[in-house]
Amino acid sequence: MIEIPEAVTLSKQIEATVLQKTITNVIVNTSPHKFAFFFDDPARYPDRLFHKKFLKAEAIAGFVQISCDNLRLLFNDGVNIRYLAEGNPVPQKHQLHIQLEDHSSIVCTVQMYGGLWLFQDGENESPYYITAMEKPSPLSDAFNFIYFQKILHNTKQTLSAKAFLATEQRIPGLGNGCLQDILFNAQVNPRTKIENLSAADIERLYTSLKTTLREMTELGGRNTEKDLFGQSGRYQTRLSSLTFQNPCPNCGNQIIKQAYLGGSVYFCPTCQPEV
Repeated sequence: MIEIPEAVTLSKQIEATVLQKTITNVIVNTSPHKFAFFFDDPARYPDRLFHKKFLKAEAIAGFVQISCDNLRLLFNDGVNIRYLAEGNPVPQKHQLHIQLEDHSSIVCTVQMYGGLWLFQDGENESPYYITAMEKPSPLSDAFNFIYFQKILHNTKQTLSAKAFLATEQRIPGLGNGCLQDILFNAQVNPRTKIENLSAADIERLYTSLKTTLREMTELGGRNTEKDLFGQSGRYQTRLSSLTFQNPCPNCGNQIIKQAYLGGSVYFCPTCQPEV
């Protein structure tokens, strides 16, 4: 799933690969997906995008936004975005296929659910998009310790650490994937309530949030996710579906996997005791 590190990686790769290329054909929804969400009528996408150019790509929290003249293409969550050079086979199933003047393509498929939105500025009133545009990224200087303390203070204190980090768009673009290593590096259990965090816990959590996301981003995303070319990110997750059967990388004890708040959490009961 696209989170902050993957959005940054994908947007940079799109800028480096397809910028200034003209769209020659658009094929939409050839494989209908119940949870592929479009903005307005997807049947209008081909006419609206025809002869437009890719002018800019940027990460907005967990969104990847591409500017095509006066239009915005916006992808989120479970959309797999792939670049295919001329001659590369196109997957049989896809939800959006954008063909370019040099016979290369951008092909998008939806994994579990995802948005493939096309709109003009001012048209998209999604609260998730607006919030992502308004709030500072944890990768920015504006997301400092004072800001972190403010959102922590304004959050219900009986919420868990996972709920604080990954729900209600408190930190747009941060989801269940990235938070595993953030909490592990901070030595905080995902179930620990905010009210039970000490001052030292809070400082470690803030530091881990900043440094872990920065490392994930600098290494091109997590190894649980794929980039524009179908390659896994170079950041080696410490706790994830790929590693939870291994011993804890710190103490060697067994990692616990539990279903919690709509997804799996992984933690070391020794290094991350619940308090």
